[in-house]
Amino acid sequence: MNALLVAVFTPAVGLLLLGLVPGLTLAGWLNVGLSSLSLAGAVTLAWQVLADGPLNANGFHVDAFNVYLVALTAFVGFTTSVFSRPYMRHVCDSRHLPRRHMRLYHAMFQGFMFTMMLALTTDNLGILWVSVEGATLATVLLVSLYRTPEAVEAAWKYFILCGVGLAQALFGTILVYFAAQLALTDPTRGLSWTVLYAISDKLDPTVMSIAFVFLLVGYGTKVGLVPLHSWLPDAHSEGPTPMSAVLSGLLLNVALYALVRLKMLTDGALLGTAAPHTAGHLLMAFGLVSFLVAGLFLHRQRDVKRMFSYSSIEHMGLMTFAFGIGGPLATFGALLHMLVHSLTKSAIFVTVGHAAHIAGTQTIDHIRGLIRTQPAVGWGLTVGVLAIAGFPPFGVFTSEFLLLTATMESWPWLTVTLLAGLVIAFAGLFRHLHPMVFGVAPEGQQPVPANMAPVTVHLLLVLWLGLAIPGFLAGWLDQATHLITGSGLL
Repeated sequence: MNALLVAVFTPAVGLLLLGLVPGLTLAGWLNVGLSSLSLAGAVTLAWQVLADGPLNANGFHVDAFNVYLVALTAFVGFTTSVFSRPYMRHVCDSRHLPRRHMRLYHAMFQGFMFTMMLALTTDNLGILWVSVEGATLATVLLVSLYRTPEAVEAAWKYFILCGVGLAQALFGTILVYFAAQLALTDPTRGLSWTVLYAISDKLDPTVMSIAFVFLLVGYGTKVGLVPLHSWLPDAHSEGPTPMSAVLSGLLLNVALYALVRLKMLTDGALLGTAAPHTAGHLLMAFGLVSFLVAGLFLHRQRDVKRMFSYSSIEHMGLMTFAFGIGGPLATFGALLHMLVHSLTKSAIFVTVGHAAHIAGTQTIDHIRGLIRTQPAVGWGLTVGVLAIAGFPPFGVFTSEFLLLTATMESWPWLTVTLLAGLVIAFAGLFRHLHPMVFGVAPEGQQPVPANMAPVTVHLLLVLWLGLAIPGFLAGWLDQATHLITGSGLL
């Protein structure tokens, strides 16, 4: 329990502390230190759950499903804080951001991490909703950090769209609570996920079906599912690059995690009815449309961060589709894909941030010759795109191969559609990558201070996961798969 408290509440302390600490240097190092402490707590918690089984106490619930996401969230938060310290100093030195805004930046970074960790570990569906809403507020302030008209517009769009979406999720949560009142003797436990999961077969199937539609629209907005996705490219393109790394690598995962938890309740309620797979079919439909539309939009992007935000939408759609298919193989592949996508995409955004500083712009047509100007950045972007495009032997190839295999087993006629989507996305990424990396560098283009250590670590991990999944991680994913597919124990 102590490790859980350290992992979850260290960022809460950081939110209060960094809101008071002046100075760029001290705040940057303090941000790294707090993130490392939260990571230590998360790793300890993961080992405890792996050794002793699920933890359920004082309103928290940690099992094999969310414990690896807790460790992943803390790890990406730590590596992003390491990248953030020199990167944001360069932003301030370049006069793109007043130093006085850095207090808000560091406080909201820790506030975002706190809401993510709380959303992943809480047992209460109401607190889960509040946590995701809190993450929205924190990232709205980060998106608008530069105070340009475009940044303020993107933040306002983000706030309105996600606010409306989460209002639907709140109504869906209320419907779940209503369904629980008909089955529980103690109505105060109506928002406890573990209690609801234990009696999911007693929940009213009609109410739960309606509730899941609202929950899918609500949390699907945060996942970035089409047609609820339009806030995501704007937020990525206008906010600071470290925010893009944690937004794409963490927030989308947490929203999808919430959807899967609620799908488990809905599946239990609909078991034995005429349409037991309603929730899964809805996830498949939204996921497949998102996957295909985002792949097509990759071809027409002019801003490099917007392009990779559509890549995130594409991959979140693929994961949503896989969770909709259900079954052990698809679920294991989706869990692995959540992991490798987060590591790869956060590494890509770190590299893209350096590339934009080198070129002085985020416009794709003006980013040229990275491999000649600064080889580490050029090769980092190249390897990152190879990994996210699903080239072997990277982990994304492994997870996508599992998802394709599961599709061939369950929905063989959709296999061609998935393959076509992967080819379209591959072409969209590489038509832009080649000139950015290997094109002729403009005269006077100079290297910038670049911290590529997080990129190297992330991509090496993704390569390792493609070659051999460690036994302990395979055990976590296997236990989570059994839990999600209905054969595991709490």
